[in-house]
Amino acid sequence: MSLFILLTGAAGFIGYHLAQALHLQGHRVLGVDNFNPYYDPQLKRRRADKLKTLNIPIVEVDLCDYKSLNNLCEQNNFTNIVHLAAQVGVRYSVTNPQAYVKSNIEGFTNILELCRHFKLPLVYASSSSVYGLNSKIPFCIEDPVDKPASFYGATKRANELMAFSYHHLYGISATGLRFFTVYGPWGRPDMAPLLFTQHIYQNLPIDIYNHGNMQRDFTYIDDIVNGILSAIKLKAACEIFNLGNNKSESISSLVEYIEHFLNKKAIKNFLPMQLGDIKNTYADIEHSRLKLGYNPHTSLQEGISKLVTWFLNEFITETKTQ
Repeated sequence: MSLFILLTGAAGFIGYHLAQALHLQGHRVLGVDNFNPYYDPQLKRRRADKLKTLNIPIVEVDLCDYKSLNNLCEQNNFTNIVHLAAQVGVRYSVTNPQAYVKSNIEGFTNILELCRHFKLPLVYASSSSVYGLNSKIPFCIEDPVDKPASFYGATKRANELMAFSYHHLYGISATGLRFFTVYGPWGRPDMAPLLFTQHIYQNLPIDIYNHGNMQRDFTYIDDIVNGILSAIKLKAACEIFNLGNNKSESISSLVEYIEHFLNKKAIKNFLPMQLGDIKNTYADIEHSRLKLGYNPHTSLQEGISKLVTWFLNEFITETKTQ
């Protein structure tokens, strides 16, 4: 059955890839994005331009503008909402918490209200940041998530609780997906995989926090998109799933792979642990395998090879021609 999906954050990294995958499956997509300047809006514009060539329109609207969002729902017969838009970034939330209140709390409330009034099932982005100071590895969805290390993580946990309350009160279908360090072509330039690639290529130093004693469950974008597609199809009553690669790898390994595929050595600037950071993330994905058929298959080495190839062949070329 063909769906008509309202996709928030469509010009973002994950939204861009998901919109293309939905299009390939024969579904209609209408995207919304506010093109905020947390990172270079031109990258978002470039993603949006590529989606327009597939006849995937993106309407520029803020999540806090409920009237405009409501008008979109009144004017279109959406079957689903996939909510990926958010104010992201762990470290930015230390100095700019109000941005997270507006987008992640007020904005998410507006999305829940749309689901309630138009009776639409919801799939929304949560984050591995909700696990915060949890010391048990790997992170399982049954683990306590009441000690967030960052305000960003706190807002994402709040989203999960808000979604549960709307499910309980109004019966909406709500599926939360805890993403673990997503990377790949067209990725976010504030995150280590692309940021390190850019800096190493330009012979600029890279900042490595906690003196390199950090590990992440790096998850390639194609695996994440497959998990989202499965969640849309499942239309669970009210569930939360981990979407990770089920493997925790060192920041040193990430740097080594980038160095190898760029054939350049990094200039490393080792720094202390930053406020809001956690040392290790590692997803237990057994529940996701069981109910979503989720099976990530892209190793970090393979994924970084694809990221660097895109960076050299497309990102650099397009940036130089602007």
